[in-house]
Amino acid sequence: MHVDIDGDRFELYVKHELIERVIYDLAVKMEKELADKKPVFIVVLNGAFMFAADLMRHFEFECEIDFIRMGSYEGRERREKVDTILGLNREIKGRTVVIIEDIVDTGNTLNTLLKEFREKEPKEIFTATFLYKPMAHDHKDNVDWWALRIPNDFVLGYGLDYKGKGRNLRDIYKFVEQ
Repeated sequence: MHVDIDGDRFELYVKHELIERVIYDLAVKMEKELADKKPVFIVVLNGAFMFAADLMRHFEFECEIDFIRMGSYEGRERREKVDTILGLNREIKGRTVVIIEDIVDTGNTLNTLLKEFREKEPKEIFTATFLYKPMAHDHKDNVDWWALRIPNDFVLGYGLDYKGKGRNLRDIYKFVEQ
């Protein structure tokens, strides 16, 4: 099975059934650490919206959720500079913060957020990502939890996009050279 977007081909990589299972497993791990901390989850838009929604459905403890928007891609190319498009408008001083990402490859976006948030003096900061690319990751110390580890392939679906398209796909697809 595959999808074509703007003349580029993507083949099925991770089915939705596996996505649901790994998110449940991740939620169980996170709940053990967070259940009594009343955390604020900060979701990095646009890509992490589906992951965050599915993850949050598993938590029954007191928590809050907020959203920020960052930009670090043009097409399939990563940019060194990370742009803040919609910043944080919430006080996090003294709070337990959990940054929710869709994917961590180089870690530049997450590293930028960690530096910015630490200046706001939270009690502690955790990070969770749906997809983690350890082979591309330049900041090894900034990912606490991940649902799936993948190679350094370009992927889309389940919130991740290619040129603004494909976020709505239930499954994950990877780019195929033609």
